[in-house]
Amino acid sequence: MAERGTTGLQPAETAAREVNTRAGRVEQHGTDHIPVIERHGTPRSLFAVWAGSGVTYLYFVLGGILVLLGLDAWQALAVVVAGNLFFIGVGFLAISGPRAGVPSEVITRSFYGVRGNRVVNVVLGWLIGVLYEAINLSVGALVGFTLVRWFAPDAPDAVMAAIVIGLALLTFTISVYGHATILKISGWVMWALLAGIAVLAWFVLTNADLTYVPDGGVLEGVELWAAAAAGFTIIASAPLSWLVGADYSRYLPERSSPAKVAFWTALGGFLPAVVIGSLGVLAGTVVDMSVPEESMAEIVPAWFYPIFLLVVVIGSITNNALTAYSTGLALMASGIQWKRSVTVVFDAVIAVALTLYALFVSDFLGTVSGLLEISIAVLAPALGIYVVDILLRRNRYDGIALQDESRDGPNWYSAGWNPAGCIALGVGSVVTALCVNTTFYTGPIAAALGGADVSPFVGVLLGGGLYAVLAPRTIRRSAAALPSGTHEVPATRAERVGASE
Repeated sequence: MAERGTTGLQPAETAAREVNTRAGRVEQHGTDHIPVIERHGTPRSLFAVWAGSGVTYLYFVLGGILVLLGLDAWQALAVVVAGNLFFIGVGFLAISGPRAGVPSEVITRSFYGVRGNRVVNVVLGWLIGVLYEAINLSVGALVGFTLVRWFAPDAPDAVMAAIVIGLALLTFTISVYGHATILKISGWVMWALLAGIAVLAWFVLTNADLTYVPDGGVLEGVELWAAAAAGFTIIASAPLSWLVGADYSRYLPERSSPAKVAFWTALGGFLPAVVIGSLGVLAGTVVDMSVPEESMAEIVPAWFYPIFLLVVVIGSITNNALTAYSTGLALMASGIQWKRSVTVVFDAVIAVALTLYALFVSDFLGTVSGLLEISIAVLAPALGIYVVDILLRRNRYDGIALQDESRDGPNWYSAGWNPAGCIALGVGSVVTALCVNTTFYTGPIAAALGGADVSPFVGVLLGGGLYAVLAPRTIRRSAAALPSGTHEVPATRAERVGASE
């Protein structure tokens, strides 16, 4: 069936397009297929989405951790660049969005099955996402409280609870409004945050010690290998947590250039992560990065210090807005029959409760951080499986067929489970867990390698490799179950122009 351009639309179609493609309107789409009349934009617009969310304090902290691990300045900078190369994988996953017209949480039905995908979305999509939301809110609240105390030193601790709730309201309101609003706000916020980071970079660079050597001396041999591998895993954990590139590219015209979708997504994620991570490394050569929000006052002037804190707070909001948007979709894909806006509100309640508990009752943050460290054992194989599925199918996804959750649908496989994807993820996760070295757990393979954490490599290669061996037969069976005809349609002139930009 040929799809149409945007001319000659019925009033209902025009209204739907206005609601779902304009900022300031609550997006009505959830995990359903985006029709051609609502496809718009160019791949270049993805840069602002990822760069705006990437100006986050987390990368600054991660860069500082590398120095605390005992790496010198140049070693740590190399690890920052290498670990963030996983954003290339995030960019590649995003090419499935325009083709399928559905979010990543639905595309994964093709390689886990309808029921298997529900379980995967609860764990990978929702649970890990909510934990990240709690950490972002906690960091934003702590830094926001530091900012309040800069102007009002006697501010009571109760103010922190108000800051948590205020940040949550801002963050989750953006997520409730959805895709078009996120796109618009990302463009505005990106430039403001980058300006603040540019000023911060000046003060860090003029004070940094590029000849820095840890107090214990330069690491060599096995110790250097172990520290570099641990640092690489820490840095790689950030891009590996973003397996949802299609969530933000699915509104693009179907024939948008895959190369450009991948490029602008990867660049938007990679650049801020490397720049801010590198600043964290360089700051760590002159100040104590165990409490950076306080120690940074030593190298920035008094007038800029509150601006630095404000940049951190705003960055936590933009980063969390994307996370909450995707966790809401994950909850829907797990079988919860709620509107997308309702799932986001539910996430907000859970994240705020966890954050308040972490800040006022228990060292919950330490526990959450440990869980996120070990989560790479599942995230790395999941990335490999997703990449291989795109390659095996040549990125040919039928977004309408992916909506079919019936027993006769093409993604039902065996009792709702795709053995190829589930086995690859299960085996890949178990073996990868043996290679992990975290603050609370060291796998036997990591221990045998002198503490070196090689989990990102093992997870991606093993998960993807197993799936490449097991999947071809199930993919052929799935293709045979598709309705006759293909989803091939002629591109409109507007789509051809948009895809070329």
